[in-house]
Amino acid sequence: MEKLHTTVQGEEAMSGRPVWLQNLLRKLRDYLPLIKGLQTFLLLATGLAGYMSARCPIFHFPTLLGLAGSLFLAISGSTVLNMWWDRDIDARMGRTQKRPLPSGEISTQETLRLGLILSVGGLAWSALLSPLYALVVFAGWFFDVVVYTIWLKRRTCWSIIWGGIAGGMPILAGRVLGVGSIDLVGILLTLSVLFWIPTHILTFAMRFYADYQNAGVPTFPSCYGFPVTRATIAASSVLAALAIGTAGILIGVQWGFLRLLAVLSSGLFLLALGSLIRPNERVNFGLFKYASLYMLASMILLSIQ
Repeated sequence: MEKLHTTVQGEEAMSGRPVWLQNLLRKLRDYLPLIKGLQTFLLLATGLAGYMSARCPIFHFPTLLGLAGSLFLAISGSTVLNMWWDRDIDARMGRTQKRPLPSGEISTQETLRLGLILSVGGLAWSALLSPLYALVVFAGWFFDVVVYTIWLKRRTCWSIIWGGIAGGMPILAGRVLGVGSIDLVGILLTLSVLFWIPTHILTFAMRFYADYQNAGVPTFPSCYGFPVTRATIAASSVLAALAIGTAGILIGVQWGFLRLLAVLSSGLFLLALGSLIRPNERVNFGLFKYASLYMLASMILLSIQ
């Protein structure tokens, strides 16, 4: 016992941190890949942009904090539950085999418990802010976990539509919290994310075509071929740009910001068109990366102008 106590003291002395804090940091480090930080951050950014687009006459920091906290928990919770459900798929795909569940770093029970705690925490917090806001947040969680992941993902490539609807709920939730209702701007912002999803996801499906085939997950490239998939990406890029541009005009975005938004949208369309005319891996991956930057930049423009 004395030896154990000496060892613990030695660990604390070497790191400069108490053992309990080291264990907590280690656990957080293990959990971080489960919430897909970049994806969660991007969806959270859309929610904040939706709220800021309302141009509330009084900037209420506690409400903004509640929005950020509740969305972060709900989005993270749904992502963790998706990882828990798809653990068998991840084990068969080269790019996901090292995730915490397939690699055995975290148990299935612990992952399920974490996902439920985060989800319930986020949904409960949203209910304290506004009933309508909570309903939209719950709709996003339900479409993502139940409809998209559990029900449709393994059955049809069209599951991406429902995944896109789920992805559009954070920005609608933010808008709802700002204006108190579902309005035309909120619907357009939701559509902009819905139409952006194919640009982001379908390029990924083409890049990792063999992985998805291995796992038996139907995708647009496997069901309709690469040319149709590229045409779908090009069309959805145009629709996403039109939706977000129209929303910006209705919000009252200044002309200078609208021009910048138009330039960003043109870049997205040109890359999509390039992948359609002269398809290659480099252009495809460039489009995938640009799509994320495009959405983040658009959300920043809607928030700060």
